[in-house]
Amino acid sequence: MAEITTVPTTNPALQDSKAYEALFFLSFVVVLLIAIVGQVLFFKWRTWFPGAESEKSLIKGVRVGVYTFMSHLN
Repeated sequence: MAEITTVPTTNPALQDSKAYEALFFLSFVVVLLIAIVGQVLFFKWRTWFPGAESEKSLIKGVRVGVYTFMSHLN
């Protein structure tokens, strides 16, 4: 008799989730680097990212900027 082997299928939702997380992380690092350079050079970098203008914290401003960027990708 022939032996039947099954190949585990990957979940498309899981792949989308991993791709979203990777894109978020990459975007976060890029925006964070821009924000750090802007902070060190005393630029008003928060105006460069929509939504981050009212944030007082560097990390919160970067997070809001990334979420705004990610919402434009859909």
